[in-house]
Amino acid sequence: MKISELEKFRIPLGSQEIELQQIDYAEGGMSLLRLRIREGKRFTIFDIDPVTAKQWANAMQTWADSVDGK
Repeated sequence: MKISELEKFRIPLGSQEIELQQIDYAEGGMSLLRLRIREGKRFTIFDIDPVTAKQWANAMQTWADSVDGK
């Protein structure tokens, strides 16, 4: 398994740390997007397939577009 760092940032409100990583599995050639959310000492981790990542990204973009400029 190979882990590649993609993005890391902190949410201003709440101060959660968000980290995006690409996980590549040698066997089967599968790649997943790992989303790690750190809140203090607590971690929440999601491993997401490309289809789900697109769906999630589209939903977030639609929401951001709808509230942008209000």
